[in-house]
Amino acid sequence: MSRKLIPWLLLAAPLVAQDARQIIEEVQRRQRSESQHYEGTLEVTGGGNRIATKRWTFDRIGSFGSSKSILRFTVPAEVKGVGLLIVNHPERASDQWMWRPAIGREQRIALQDRSTRFFGTDFSFEDLEERDVAQFDFKLLGDEGGVWKVESTPRKSSQYTRSFLWVKKENYTIVKVESYNKKGLLRAIDYRDFEQVKGIWTARTTEIQDVPRNSRTTLKYDKLEYNIPLKDADFTLDALRRGT
Repeated sequence: MSRKLIPWLLLAAPLVAQDARQIIEEVQRRQRSESQHYEGTLEVTGGGNRIATKRWTFDRIGSFGSSKSILRFTVPAEVKGVGLLIVNHPERASDQWMWRPAIGREQRIALQDRSTRFFGTDFSFEDLEERDVAQFDFKLLGDEGGVWKVESTPRKSSQYTRSFLWVKKENYTIVKVESYNKKGLLRAIDYRDFEQVKGIWTARTTEIQDVPRNSRTTLKYDKLEYNIPLKDADFTLDALRRGT
């Protein structure tokens, strides 16, 4: 649930949360923006502590559950130009298409393939979606020293059977996520280095670990902007093919 990579606004007076759903609704409310842009550096650490470095750009438009986004690799040369268009829906899983310049065509990502890794990173295609709070059931598990622990269960198709989210009470930011399938812990995400950008508390560093593979990807954000001029026409298959 990314957030994401996923990015999750305006800081208001503290809310007295009544239940888990209210907590996550407030998280999303404080993270709301009409658009977003960032450039990111990804360091993928695999077996033998080998590190592969990639860079991508990310643009998003729209609200939670109905947003559209495009990300594109810019470095290294062998992945430059590879792009992913994601069209999120409030009632079902997203539509996704990947563009590969080397073959000159886009590939629709099938629902059954959403659990696979995205182009050598530890993000799965599903992790790059942006899902609305209405697509989950929530349960408040406890209070751990200024942080709520919330259990999240997807209502729609997902590779995950459940996730645990740690939400900081002070500013309603998600600082950690652990996601499980039937076999156990599958991915763990840590969000760090928070700062306010246009009033939105934003993690500048996201680290995601693929537990079975013992691999991790660290994503560091720069040139991060919210509420910038973007157009729907920038989030189409034609735009994906053009690279603009």
